[in-house]
Amino acid sequence: MTTLEDKLDQALGAKSAKALRSALDLVTVRDLLRHYPRRYAQRGELTSIAGLEVGEHATVLARIERASSRRMRSRGGNILEVRITDGYRRLTCTFFNQSWRERELLPGRTGLFAGKVTAYRRQLQLAHPEYQLLDGDADSETVEEFANALIPVYPAAQGLPSWSIARCVRQVLDTLDEPADPLPAGLRERHRLPDLGDALYGIHQPADWGDVERARGRLKWDEALAVQLALAQRRRSAQSRPAPACPPRADGIRDAFDARLPFELTAGQREVGEAIATDLAGEHPMNRLLQGEVGSGKTIVALRAILQVVDAGRQAAMLAPTEVLAAQHARSLRDMLGDLAMAGELGAAEQATKVTLLTGSLSTAQRRQAMLDTASGDAGIVVGTHALIQEKVSFADLGLVVVDEQHRFGVEQRDALRTRAGADTSPHVLVMTATPIPRTVAMTVYGDLEVSALRELPVGRSPIATNVVPVAEKPAWLDRVWQRVREEVGAGYQAYVVCPRIGDDGKDTEAPDASSGAAADESGGDGGEGGERRPPLAVLDVAPMLAEGPLSRLRVAVLHGRLPADEKDAVMRAFAAGEKDVLVATTVVEVGVDVPNATVMVIMDADRFGVSQLHQLRGRVGRGRAPGLCLLVTDVPAGTTTRERLDAVAATLDGFELARLDLELRREGDILGEAQSGRRSSLRLLSLLRDEDLIATAREEAQRIVAADPALTSHGGLATLVADLVDAERAEYLEKV
Repeated sequence: MTTLEDKLDQALGAKSAKALRSALDLVTVRDLLRHYPRRYAQRGELTSIAGLEVGEHATVLARIERASSRRMRSRGGNILEVRITDGYRRLTCTFFNQSWRERELLPGRTGLFAGKVTAYRRQLQLAHPEYQLLDGDADSETVEEFANALIPVYPAAQGLPSWSIARCVRQVLDTLDEPADPLPAGLRERHRLPDLGDALYGIHQPADWGDVERARGRLKWDEALAVQLALAQRRRSAQSRPAPACPPRADGIRDAFDARLPFELTAGQREVGEAIATDLAGEHPMNRLLQGEVGSGKTIVALRAILQVVDAGRQAAMLAPTEVLAAQHARSLRDMLGDLAMAGELGAAEQATKVTLLTGSLSTAQRRQAMLDTASGDAGIVVGTHALIQEKVSFADLGLVVVDEQHRFGVEQRDALRTRAGADTSPHVLVMTATPIPRTVAMTVYGDLEVSALRELPVGRSPIATNVVPVAEKPAWLDRVWQRVREEVGAGYQAYVVCPRIGDDGKDTEAPDASSGAAADESGGDGGEGGERRPPLAVLDVAPMLAEGPLSRLRVAVLHGRLPADEKDAVMRAFAAGEKDVLVATTVVEVGVDVPNATVMVIMDADRFGVSQLHQLRGRVGRGRAPGLCLLVTDVPAGTTTRERLDAVAATLDGFELARLDLELRREGDILGEAQSGRRSSLRLLSLLRDEDLIATAREEAQRIVAADPALTSHGGLATLVADLVDAERAEYLEKV
């Protein structure tokens, strides 16, 4: 008999086990049986082709409409084109030098076709797909495999189609011993859940949709409870560490700053500020998320919290994801504080503190002084990148950590900074994001953060118009893009042009945020006969092309992460001072860059970026009195999910609405995917949009279990479930992002 812990080479043999391990990283029987079907095809019902996305490995149940072969003049040889249909839309399957397949791929036959979806001449196609014909003279093994009314369609890979995975699953299930159920019997009874064995059979070999529904309901419980147990354990552990109390002080630096504000705080800023002030005065660590629209005034809220901590005699650290943003924050804080940030200098205010910038590229002397200011406590406010987290950086008395654009940091980075308050205490933590992106949504559902939101924009912010520029369909529109840039510059304004890549074949460190739904190969575009997509556009290629062509005689500057820190700073200062007309950059300008005179943002290969990044990037314009314009340039075919995503960004400026749209457009189960946690996700079925009630119930169950058994010593099955589905890194990710 087979158990869940058995290796696949024992259960299936070396050849099949190697294929599953290489293609899908499945090693044990448990791994294979947790690799659930993505969907089910029903015999007699064809798969909708409309939902296919360029770049995905798809399996479709379709009918052959026609097949024809022709000679290829450019390459020699022949190409067989097989057109398949779902009855509404068509998809072309191409085979090179395999014209003999025309004898079996006959019009009218139905089959499963699997391969990577590409685009050629703006038409979707499968190049060299694998296929299984399900009628006519299909062999007995195929007939047996697809005898059920519901055909499971698995997430597959090149060379390992869905039907091969289904065959392996069936072989394992035929010999599987009844698995021990990790969920306590009482919990299963309370929520009327089937046992684990029945659920695994029901999801892989369902007789009907009722079997699928019951199995999914049970297996979602496994995932939800595992996450909630891990977080409940972490919350219990965190409660044992006190925080430095930082009560407000009358007539301190915060009151002095408030008295100088040249504008009135919005109602939202005041409300959130009061909540944070109350948190900081307590002896338990504040753990609060501040989410708000681009330009909603989060920095002012954070600065007032920082000043309350400084008033209490402690230090605050602000962590930024890039040196450009860290330097921008340091300058902004000094500008806003004026003589309140000049402690130790001539002309400093009585309550003044010192703002210190600490990044990895400072000179030796600058770095030594910054570290001395931090360790001695002379610097009440320390701004930096990951350099702040290094072991040799010490704080005199760290009371607050502000993490800007929290999704750009790894779990270990944030956790390391938390320990800087001392061995027995944890600093208060405020994390900020301009868009409640899906990782943040996951955290707010599962984690232990108090959540505050700023929805109203301060008076004076200008509207931003966003348009998609489909250059594959309308190539002349790109000329109009550069004409618009020239018009804005001619009117005295400035422009950004953002590219996904740096270029010059160097290793790019500023790749688009794939976690937001934009991996580099997931979008359309014209390729050659095989439909392969060109590389993403690069700053070092686009900038000279623009300077010598459509933007000639304009002052074009370049900014990216590989430039030395002093050069990056000089470029940003020159652009902010109006000495440059156009800044061609990577996503280093995504957050924190504030140039009110910039009115137009052109995002090249916009499909390579995620919803969050696009929303953040366009927030760099419209920051002054003139309206902003954001142009999303793409060559992705119409009708794909990627184009739908771009259209959604263009249709609304509401970041909260975009966050939900982003979740709706994501593939099912991408809650803790590789892009978020750096690992392959083990959560497959749980949906943030549809399963909030289940998650809330699982949270209550987890709290009860952990309150009675903190280490799960009496619940060995649950401890194993947590270890299998949510390792320590994922638990930390969910709690703290």
